[in-house]
Amino acid sequence: MAIALVCREHGLPEKLDLCDDWPVSELGANDVLMRVKAAGLNFPDVLIIQGKYQFQPELPFVPGGECAGVVEAIGSDVSRWQVGDEVVQMGMAGGFADTLVVNENSLLPKPKALTMTEAAGIGITYFTSYYALVQRANIQPGETLLVLGAAGGVGSTAVELGKALGAKVIAAASSDEKLELCKELGADEVINYSTEDLKGRIKELTEGRGVDVVYDPVGGDFSEIALRSMAWQGRFLVIGFANGPIPKVPLNLTLLKGCQIVGVFWGRFMAEEPEEHLSNVKTLWEWFEAEKIKPVVTDVFPIAEFEAGYAAMMERRAKGKVIFTF
Repeated sequence: MAIALVCREHGLPEKLDLCDDWPVSELGANDVLMRVKAAGLNFPDVLIIQGKYQFQPELPFVPGGECAGVVEAIGSDVSRWQVGDEVVQMGMAGGFADTLVVNENSLLPKPKALTMTEAAGIGITYFTSYYALVQRANIQPGETLLVLGAAGGVGSTAVELGKALGAKVIAAASSDEKLELCKELGADEVINYSTEDLKGRIKELTEGRGVDVVYDPVGGDFSEIALRSMAWQGRFLVIGFANGPIPKVPLNLTLLKGCQIVGVFWGRFMAEEPEEHLSNVKTLWEWFEAEKIKPVVTDVFPIAEFEAGYAAMMERRAKGKVIFTF
């Protein structure tokens, strides 16, 4: 039996059940038994417990799309892993449990330069941002990147990776405290869109030219402002809608700007283009080991305090990743 956070009915986090008798699947020939040390909380984990995500497990289920831990046992045909290996795992769900049985192919080696707590949150955020900036935006050195929600889980990785890829990064967030984090991650310019005029500041910072790439995991009212602030042939990356409302933008803006609105769905990309995905993983792991990039983890909660962790994300108070520990 495992300690697990279980969704038995769709709703808000207070409906989740932390139990100590969740059954552990039998170990198949190609499976690995993993002892989970830490797990990352992502925005899809907020949606999936409410029945609002594009893929929904059958009830009851354990949420949690990524985690890090140690291999405790392997199936008879497993060749990639040995007992004691430190690994990270990504999947649709299941990560918010202290014991997990998964197919060996869903695991990656934990970067040696990272702690378990850091490694638990690297997959979905870094993979999404790298795929968005490289494959979807084809961002080039010297181009200007505007990141909305820049201090959040995916936003902070977009700031960091944008700098690593040679872009000039403008980070936009809702407080000066969050923007200080963005500066530490390398942002060249910052905008507090709670107190400053987003459109005016973008125009000022780009000398009227506009931004080449917009990275938008937030949605809501700022999306159209950012789209109107794009440079000729810019690329607007649709990452998600953490603010809630899905924007309805005038499509004539794409004509006037000669720009693109580009959807970013990393999960589908991983399934459709696995070799390209693995190439991205290789690059990111090399950057982790070289300490060219390093996860921001400021909100860590024991699994017993899961409601506080969910609240930090849902109220957009978190800076960097929210992590649950076991």
